[in-house]
Amino acid sequence: MANLSQWIEGARPRTLPAAVAPVLVGTGAAAYLDGFVWWKALLALGVALALQIGVNYANDYSDGIRGTDEVRVGPLRLVGSKVATPRAVKTAAFTCFGVGAVLGIVLCATSSWWLLVAGAASLVGAWFYTGGKSPYGYRALGEVSVFLFFGLVAVLGTTYVQAERLHWTAVAGAVAIGAIACALLVANNLRDIPTDSETGKRTLAVVIGAARSRQLYAALIALAFILAALSALATPWTLLALVALPLAVKSVRVVVSDAVGPALIPVLKGTGLTELVYAVGLAIGLALGS
Repeated sequence: MANLSQWIEGARPRTLPAAVAPVLVGTGAAAYLDGFVWWKALLALGVALALQIGVNYANDYSDGIRGTDEVRVGPLRLVGSKVATPRAVKTAAFTCFGVGAVLGIVLCATSSWWLLVAGAASLVGAWFYTGGKSPYGYRALGEVSVFLFFGLVAVLGTTYVQAERLHWTAVAGAVAIGAIACALLVANNLRDIPTDSETGKRTLAVVIGAARSRQLYAALIALAFILAALSALATPWTLLALVALPLAVKSVRVVVSDAVGPALIPVLKGTGLTELVYAVGLAIGLALGS
């Protein structure tokens, strides 16, 4: 049985900025619209964290039982390393999904019930990323899912439950955060091309190859900072997001330098930190520009 530290590592803490960042930006956009509601922001954060941890455990379970995690260069996988049973990891995943669902229902009840559709889609997307008989994460659709759920849905949903309306700055922020979250997945899958190819896991990186994956990573990061600059048309305070640029440049340099395997592991941490710092800067900027 895995100990507490192993369960924490299995939850993949380095991916949690991908859950926190969209809530920060969505809340900043709500503040820009004079619609900030602190307790709804906290509930949205709870939903995002529960789903992120849940999908991490779900991926651990699904990849583990398929054998795709038996040879890894990255962090611990609970099932693949046999420190926890598949059943225990699957239970942990669905427990997290359940917590996220309950918090999401509370948000829907205090804003709009149509958001249940988005919530249900998020849960289905989280499980079938690597779960089920035909996981879409094995068919080069992982980046599309991340952009949709950890970009558009998370940011715009957070804004809407608080302000009950949207603005183009929220959309720009959603696209930017989705782009950085996609870049994080691109870097992860770039690192895993050799092992994923051997096990038949057709990620986008496997399909388009290492060279184009490196170009895609750089383009996604560039898009995020371009959108921050464009958002300055609404308020120049959004340029605070550019404080994350040095972090981003450091990671981009590693990716485009043909780094492989373990050399790409720091890029995951760097990209996650870039996303978090970017989100803090953009959220503060939007709030100051209200």
